Amino acid sequence: MKIIRVKDQIEGGKVGAQVFADTLANGAQVFGLATGSSPISIYDTITASDMDFSDKISVNLDEYKGIAGTHEQSYRYFMNEHFFSKKPFKESFVPDGLNPDGEAEAARYDAILEKNPRDLQILGLGRNGHIGFNEPGTSFESTTHEVDLTESTIEANARFFTNKEEVPKQAYSMGIKSIMEAKQILVVAYGANKADAVKAMIDGPVSEDVPASVLQKHANVIVILDEAAASKL
Repeated sequence: MKIIRVKDQIEGGKVGAQVFADTLANGAQVFGLATGSSPISIYDTITASDMDFSDKISVNLDEYKGIAGTHEQSYRYFMNEHFFSKKPFKESFVPDGLNPDGEAEAARYDAILEKNPRDLQILGLGRNGHIGFNEPGTSFESTTHEVDLTESTIEANARFFTNKEEVPKQAYSMGIKSIMEAKQILVVAYGANKADAVKAMIDGPVSEDVPASVLQKHANVIVILDEAAASKL
């Protein structure tokens, strides 16, 4: 892993955007994207730049099950607001949250991933070491799957909804094996509340108890951290 320490999210956004620019310059065609607060500064830097994705493909990491892509808290909506409306791709794939058939949706999305191998995959890092919606205990051999969200994840996401009861209880997510198939992975983490997860990801044993620890086995990982997130390394 290549660890890059930054002063704050603004600097992290510039560093992360440069990773995208370098990957573009090397001929990348497919970008794996993520939602959440961690990548926003990267997306903001990219959308203010002259980078062109109009002939590229994006594939998103995950989506809530049970809400439409037009819902303000859906991940499709998030991507439209923060990225796609300003820097459109030729095609942008996000799991279909309205597909009630978990097995069918997982198979459909796995086929998309197989057809569109990612040159770069961006990831946030959960406080418990989850990546995507792959919570502790998820098999390292998992591909796209339907996930029952943990109580801690529901509570963490409740701030985006009017009340906790509105938070979806399930989601569709790339599996850990799916994530590891990307040629390059960019992980972004900020804040002291991520410090334990960062240490476990980088220094801890590789264990399904800490899903992000599997990234130690990937040949090309860049990790962007502010000083608070890196404080326990």
